[in-house]
Amino acid sequence: MAEVIVVGAGPVGLLLGALLRGSGVDVQILEQRSEGSGASRAIGVHAPVLTALEGSGLTAGLLEQAVRVTRGEARAQGELLGVVRFDRLSTRFPFVATLPQSGTEAVFAQAAAAPQRGVSVGAVRTCPGHVELETSHGDRRAPVVVLAGGPRSRELVYRSAQAHTYPDRYLMTDVLISDDLVPDRPVLGGQTSQDQLPEHSAAHTALVHLEPGGVLESFPLPEGRRRLVAWDSAGAAQHPAREDPAAQRDRLQRRLAAHGQELTGEVSSFGVRRFVAPALRQGRLLVIGDAAHEVSPIGGQGMNLGLLDAATLAPLLASWVNTGTAPEAALREWEQARLRSARRAARLAALNTRLGRPLPWAGDTARRTGVRLMLGPGAGKAFAHAYAMGLDTASRGSAGKA
Repeated sequence: MAEVIVVGAGPVGLLLGALLRGSGVDVQILEQRSEGSGASRAIGVHAPVLTALEGSGLTAGLLEQAVRVTRGEARAQGELLGVVRFDRLSTRFPFVATLPQSGTEAVFAQAAAAPQRGVSVGAVRTCPGHVELETSHGDRRAPVVVLAGGPRSRELVYRSAQAHTYPDRYLMTDVLISDDLVPDRPVLGGQTSQDQLPEHSAAHTALVHLEPGGVLESFPLPEGRRRLVAWDSAGAAQHPAREDPAAQRDRLQRRLAAHGQELTGEVSSFGVRRFVAPALRQGRLLVIGDAAHEVSPIGGQGMNLGLLDAATLAPLLASWVNTGTAPEAALREWEQARLRSARRAARLAALNTRLGRPLPWAGDTARRTGVRLMLGPGAGKAFAHAYAMGLDTASRGSAGKA
């Protein structure tokens, strides 16, 4: 019998499995999917995660593949509204590391036990001394079970597992990009900005176009590619199951054509939901990642929340298994801290979602003014701190280590 069973082999489940295995814990990972998705969804790994994983060696593996995004720019109709400088934050890793989610999972998978795939969990029962799982491959049990299977595993635990669904939908693609969708060297007042030094090249800069028709975002990826995400007006007005893929592609191509960019990659769409669980622990059963909290991917908070869940939980579980005694006070503190972080991230994600919606002329003008103020002197550093997960309770250990 495994000492810990982790349900879910996404990035959060694989990370927890890797950290527990590195602590000498006998851990088993169960995954419903018969193989990894290979899809690239979440792409940004923030400074608190990189700091938390440095001692395990996993940070080095991530940075071997990732692009280091040192700054972000907000623009509207060709005008530079403001700059977010991650490289000026007081943190061990003053940047956002971007790589496809499949790359993140591959790094964690190398350190974790191989998942048992094709195993779905139908029910969970907490018992004295262990937790039982009813699975498609027979019953399993372990002294500790962690659900990290995303929203699909949420209903196994919570009576009210319904997430709040926003009307917003987005189209997404990865492309080799043209000059208009990467930040050039803006000229301010007729002089080249002091910020535009060689180390702040387009390859290390994220870009957000705040357009009247909705946001268009551009994020650097390895191998000269960029992730493009656009607010989708037609997609927001209809049921996702009825969306026409050809029509989606046509809508995104028209958005990109305005910037001189040809659509060359596959197009996918996604919506926005919000869920924060009332609790993360029931005795020997714990819940982390999207199973416990789901926030808008606009702003890059969701996956990092889950990775910090795993990174901060792993030493507590290792202590529990190795000593045979649950560290009750530390587990209560962990649960409270992670819930606080999830609520903060959800509020920030909701703000980012609202900022990216289409607006009439007056509203768009007010938005541009607000973004200028938000990214101005003083406030700009606070925004960069918040965007880079600096408000997460786990970030306390990542500050001041530069």
